[in-house]
Amino acid sequence: MRISEDRYDRDRQRLELALRFLTHEARTQTIRAWTGLTDDRIRKLYRSYLSRAACYVPRHRGKSPHQPAYFTRSLRMQQETAVLASFFALAGLLPAEPSAGISLPDIARGDPLCTAFETYTTLILAPSISFEYAVFLAECLARGDQLRLGRCCECGGIIVVERFPVREKRCHHCAVAAQRA
Repeated sequence: MRISEDRYDRDRQRLELALRFLTHEARTQTIRAWTGLTDDRIRKLYRSYLSRAACYVPRHRGKSPHQPAYFTRSLRMQQETAVLASFFALAGLLPAEPSAGISLPDIARGDPLCTAFETYTTLILAPSISFEYAVFLAECLARGDQLRLGRCCECGGIIVVERFPVREKRCHHCAVAAQRA
């Protein structure tokens, strides 16, 4: 029996994705949803590979984030959200038309999700959006029931807007320019 055989690829991919999620400090329920691994297997994976690692990786407890207002609470957060959403779109995570019936979590989409988040954390100094919030944002944008991709009313840049915005939205740069004027 060889580990490189095709029948073991899916299991290996699950474990690799779970380990990648663990390094991003994802909660057990998030890892379970995206990989299909059991809670016990996730805990054992953490103990085997990360509990005694050179760089401590904390384990967060409790419910995953679930409030979309987090992404629209300030201009800086709106800007970071738009950057992260752009990376999700470039990674092919977001469907052309959001739909409430879409189920985003699976192994094939997990790798692009991690890559988009890693690119975001590399580009933004002191990022405000954690991995758990990034997962929540990707799921919200895919469903389109709470948040959607939109366009700035002045420059046409990509922004994240509520499903039914009260007023036309501006990107960070246009909002700052309007405040100065």
